[in-house]
Amino acid sequence: MRIAINGMGRIGRLLFRRLVMMPGVELVAVNDIMELHQLAYLLRYDSVYGPATFEIAVENNELIAAGQTIRFLHEPAPAKLPWKALQVDLVLECTGKFLTKALASQHLEAGAGNVILSTTGAEDIPLRIYGFNQHQLNGDKHLISPGGCMTNCSTHLIYLMQSIGIESVHINVLHSYTSRQELVDGPHKDLRRGRAAAESIIPVSVDLGQSLERLFVLLKGCIYTITTRVPVANGALANFVFQMKEAVTAAQVNELFKQAAKREYKDIIQYTEDPLVSLDIKGNSHSAIIDGSLTTVTGRTVNLMAFFDNEYGYTSRVIDWVRFVGAGKL
Repeated sequence: MRIAINGMGRIGRLLFRRLVMMPGVELVAVNDIMELHQLAYLLRYDSVYGPATFEIAVENNELIAAGQTIRFLHEPAPAKLPWKALQVDLVLECTGKFLTKALASQHLEAGAGNVILSTTGAEDIPLRIYGFNQHQLNGDKHLISPGGCMTNCSTHLIYLMQSIGIESVHINVLHSYTSRQELVDGPHKDLRRGRAAAESIIPVSVDLGQSLERLFVLLKGCIYTITTRVPVANGALANFVFQMKEAVTAAQVNELFKQAAKREYKDIIQYTEDPLVSLDIKGNSHSAIIDGSLTTVTGRTVNLMAFFDNEYGYTSRVIDWVRFVGAGKL
């Protein structure tokens, strides 16, 4: 399968590192507005995951990585990209800019066979969470959103808790700072995002609730979400407070997730009772690592905690989608 990546930010670069080592995949091109020598440097060295485990070189206008020759493009307009000439089967749209059907479809118009966003798109793009509703594809099946890291963590947990019975859920994701925050205090339309990310605990509003209501229509108006950015470069801990329809026990909740992690959600959910901290889940491929030692119940209120690597766990689900496309299931 011939793949191209549009946008070489955190997710694009981590996908690059993983895809060049993936059997059955040919990474034919990457596109970004940064200069090629800058991209090569950022692929070689990463402050979170360390140096690349393979050689990365630049020859002419191409990257040489893990024995593959990958064309570098420097085109801001997707409609002008040479996907038809390069016979690109799948574009991973990782800029975070082309989020509507009209904008993302430019890749299809340029000749790509399929497009997968690296985030939650607009409502006119199908929202499909791997392991939950990936088979519910309609006429727009060549353009999909796999959600974001927080959506992939939350969806499976809400679905499983629904099997017991939910009235409402409040979610606070303690999340590492991101590139959409400032390194030092500066102007920002979201005033809190403009504060120095590595110096404060910063509450930030997110669209997670709207995304989850698209997936769980019966819970519309019953989901509240916020993220609290903390001064670490990677990792997240999601705190779910479920109001249940009936009384449950912590043991009952933990057993639900313990069994799911062994069976239908293997490789997506992990269950542990080890005393983890966020650094322990760096490089973990699961979307949610349930810490059963932190599960508490008061009456009909359940407090559930789940770690996840917001970059590696999320790119693992994107790679699941790559395999899904490669198997001809779209």
